[in-house]
Amino acid sequence: MTGDLDKYALLTGLFGGLALFLFGMDLLTNGLKRAAGDRLKDLLGKVTNNRFLGAGMGAVVTGLVNSSSVTTVILVGFISAGLMSMSQSVSVIMGANIGSTMTAQILAFNVTRFALPMVALGFLISFLPGSRNRQDYGRMLLGIGLVFYGMGLMSEAMVPLRSEPTFINFIATLGNPVLAVLTGMAFTAIIQSSAATTGIVIVLAGQGIMTLESAIAVAMGANIGTCATAGLAVIGKPREAVRAAVVHVLFNVSGVLVWILFIDQMAALARGISPEGDVPRQVANAHTIFNVANTFLFIGFTTQIARFVEWLVPDRPLATEAVLTPKYLDATLISTPTFALENTRREIGRLGAHVTDMLNKSLHVSLSGSEAELEALSAMDKPVDDLHRAILAYLGEVSRSRLSDEQSRDLMQLVTVSNDLEHIADVVTEDIVTSTRKRMQEHAGISPYTAKRIADYHAQIVRALDGAVRSVTTEDMELAQTVRDMKQEVVEMSRYISRTRFDRLKSADGAINRYVREVELVELLDGIFKTARRIARSQLERAEVEPAEEEPAEVEPAA
Repeated sequence: MTGDLDKYALLTGLFGGLALFLFGMDLLTNGLKRAAGDRLKDLLGKVTNNRFLGAGMGAVVTGLVNSSSVTTVILVGFISAGLMSMSQSVSVIMGANIGSTMTAQILAFNVTRFALPMVALGFLISFLPGSRNRQDYGRMLLGIGLVFYGMGLMSEAMVPLRSEPTFINFIATLGNPVLAVLTGMAFTAIIQSSAATTGIVIVLAGQGIMTLESAIAVAMGANIGTCATAGLAVIGKPREAVRAAVVHVLFNVSGVLVWILFIDQMAALARGISPEGDVPRQVANAHTIFNVANTFLFIGFTTQIARFVEWLVPDRPLATEAVLTPKYLDATLISTPTFALENTRREIGRLGAHVTDMLNKSLHVSLSGSEAELEALSAMDKPVDDLHRAILAYLGEVSRSRLSDEQSRDLMQLVTVSNDLEHIADVVTEDIVTSTRKRMQEHAGISPYTAKRIADYHAQIVRALDGAVRSVTTEDMELAQTVRDMKQEVVEMSRYISRTRFDRLKSADGAINRYVREVELVELLDGIFKTARRIARSQLERAEVEPAEEEPAEVEPAA
């Protein structure tokens, strides 16, 4: 290699270090998601109408997992399930930006010498036999060791750049804050990691190659660049996910536009609160100051931001044939079972709502419907079959991940509930439709008195099914118990209908045929009620079953 600058050493050190950095971040984030996914979900579930508490929770969760995208995934789930408003989620997204600065604070420590011991210890813990949680913690330690080691490699590789005229001239152009912001934005969009951009900036500033002011501007640009990752992630996703990404973009872009005029003041403040001469710490502190100040500037407008985003990204009505197209079965979440199972619950909620609607419509059709209405009711079964197969295929993929005992039980519960809902749909579109056709062929009309009794009974069955589905999708034990406790009332209604109809057998011609069809309908509804109670029981049993010892069985994808 000729010349003063060893380009091979520079490129391999820089890009090899960057690769190790990004791989380490991926290991760290995935380990944290697996080990603490449920606890993180519970943390965000405590968000109330207090926007400052929401921002605090967003900062804590994002700081723990080093990934604002994980926080966004949880938020989308809460919004979809009706557990959180769009307005509440805005403050959490703002807090997530503060949490993302935790990485820069850690990177500012000179811990390179501890990197390889962390890698060795993390590797040992993750590959030795033991509990899955311990192995996840080992991968987290291995990941953070690789992050620090990658930082060290990049730092060493960049030393010769101090005297490289071309590079020095380029860095000099970053004295223009607009160009510095655009550079940080473009680089982050390419490598899809604002943490890596911030890490490189810390290295350059620490070696005196880049000024603190330029480093702040590039880090601000990284805040916008990371929105590219969020934008790509929500392509084809539900409207809630798109809105969350739009909030992220608006917040970051607006913040940069406001604070780009005050970079010198932020630099002065960072120098004032940081150890003298510790430039990496000054960069990290300036990054945190920017995000905290940005949050406090906009947090008073969360309601207005939410309304604007809902206007900007309105609900999109689905075509009739696409009503049950999978909406939450996100393939990117399969490697994170906590969130994959959570999204499957929401998908099952959609399946259950459609089946409940079928059951609701079956009353009119079975009592006085036409042949055309019977055909329309039968046609509602195909979307159920398609979504049921998609859910089973998705859960089959999830089952191949490393699942805890609790996740294994949850997965099998969701498989069972999905099968039960598909069975109810078959009862409605096949058994009830067939029974109704026979009644129509026999000209056995149902009397107004009996129709009223069956309608009351049918309403109870619909209420039970709706409650059972919602108990599973919202993990509501009280609602599940309410469905279980409906047994006595429903049984008494069924017996009353059967008894009074038998007493009226001799009242008119065709009474036998009417009696048979009416009792047949009641028995079919009774079967649906039993299935609804079984769904509710599966939710109650989640809190009762002790952790299983055996490995979870794999679910075969549906054909």
